[in-house]
Amino acid sequence: MSDAIHRTPVTTTPRLAAIGVAVSDMAAALAFYRRLGLAVPPEADTAPHAEAALPGGLRLMWDSYDTLRAIDPAWTPPGSGTPTGLAFECAGPAEVDKVYAELVGAGYTGEKQPWDAPWGQRYAVVRDPDGHGVDLFAPLP
Repeated sequence: MSDAIHRTPVTTTPRLAAIGVAVSDMAAALAFYRRLGLAVPPEADTAPHAEAALPGGLRLMWDSYDTLRAIDPAWTPPGSGTPTGLAFECAGPAEVDKVYAELVGAGYTGEKQPWDAPWGQRYAVVRDPDGHGVDLFAPLP
């Protein structure tokens, strides 16, 4: 029977359904993403796993370091650098500047101040509490 399983072609294509982010402090991470408009219930701040529905049926998920270690005891947090990058589209160039200023003003680390990128977008980068790069962008007129 195992030969039949290995010879049977896959007839469906897997569908990307979620993006997972490892976080050291769930409440701090969720506070950051709520500022970007994601709806996450307050009780998720103390949960080991949280999710937010995104347009198109995709989900953004957060798992605490303890949860990831429970799944794989050998798991270790990512090293320095950008372990994950997410990008949020803004309504326009002015909103990129506004959202960047609000996040940096709230104490989050600005990685790259808003600039007009050569590929035709207003762009900025902010770090979430775990160091994940979060891009803010909008098409230039």
